[in-house]
Amino acid sequence: MSAEFLWYIPNQATPGHRGDTVTADHNSLDTLTAQARALEEYGWKGALLGTGWGRPDTFTVATALAARTTTFEPLIAIRPGYWQPAQFASAAATLDHLSGGRVRINIVSGKDDLAAYGAAEEDQADRYGRTEEFLRLVRRLWTERHVTHHGNHYRIEDSTVVPRVVARPGRPHPTLYFGGASAAAERVAAAVADVQLFWGEPLADVAERISRLRGLSDRVGRELPPLEFGLRVTTVVRDTADEAWAVARAKVAEMAKTAVRPSDPHHRGAVGQQRLEALSERGEVLDDNLYTAPGRFGGGGAGTTWLVGSAEEVAASLRKYEDLGITHFVLSDTPYLEELRRQGERLLPLFGVAV
Repeated sequence: MSAEFLWYIPNQATPGHRGDTVTADHNSLDTLTAQARALEEYGWKGALLGTGWGRPDTFTVATALAARTTTFEPLIAIRPGYWQPAQFASAAATLDHLSGGRVRINIVSGKDDLAAYGAAEEDQADRYGRTEEFLRLVRRLWTERHVTHHGNHYRIEDSTVVPRVVARPGRPHPTLYFGGASAAAERVAAAVADVQLFWGEPLADVAERISRLRGLSDRVGRELPPLEFGLRVTTVVRDTADEAWAVARAKVAEMAKTAVRPSDPHHRGAVGQQRLEALSERGEVLDDNLYTAPGRFGGGGAGTTWLVGSAEEVAASLRKYEDLGITHFVLSDTPYLEELRRQGERLLPLFGVAV
């Protein structure tokens, strides 16, 4: 399978996300549409739209962008527990129908602002048990009719989602991405996800996780096609390595002036985030060009580690991940619109993507 490249669109209530340009209309429909259309123009498959309380609703933003584009594929982040399975399966099937099969889904099992959502506290076993049941049930609702299910977390009777999801070559329904580094998360991915997303960890660490997930898929009796793998990482690309590193270090110097840790306590407590932040203890630069310093000064998630260099150097690093089995890349840097164009022009053609 050839590699696919997606970007990130910052559906944020507050401007300036991770150094993005601060404008009053940063999350207007026109601004976000301009980014989605630029992604089409520069050869990207689509973009991840993140989710969280206090941000514009991800599904609503994805629907609006799908209506204003022709090939752009939104990777829509959602949280089980804040959606009911049949409600979600219907909404996704409808958007997939209206967009001509362009919907991708990123399942986020981590906790959010529970009280704001009206949700209750759960232990990890219950939370991931619910996520696995949600994924199994949504897949059934997309591929079967008259679904009845009595589970530990959900019950439905004689449920048929309309419109029906149209199966396409290699894609029986919207692709289900999943993240998480805990043992409970990896078990869910091995059993029921389509794509496991990793953050920017060193090659050896990613290789270890891929090997473990493949073995775990066998042990849990996976009944689906083999699990695929993706990488969500910041990429700082310039004409030369010296220029890229100067830009990266200048950005980190600005971050260090405030040194604000990630504000979400649930995010900070996640196993994957702890793994990323610990990387800086192993060195400021790992492998050829994986920069760990952002994690010391508040970079969270994909902003914790960066691949830095010329387009050729970053491409070489991405190919090493590809050699391990990564086939889905979700990249980003800020300012988002400027950088999606730069990397679309200079990085993607190195992978045969026509601009």
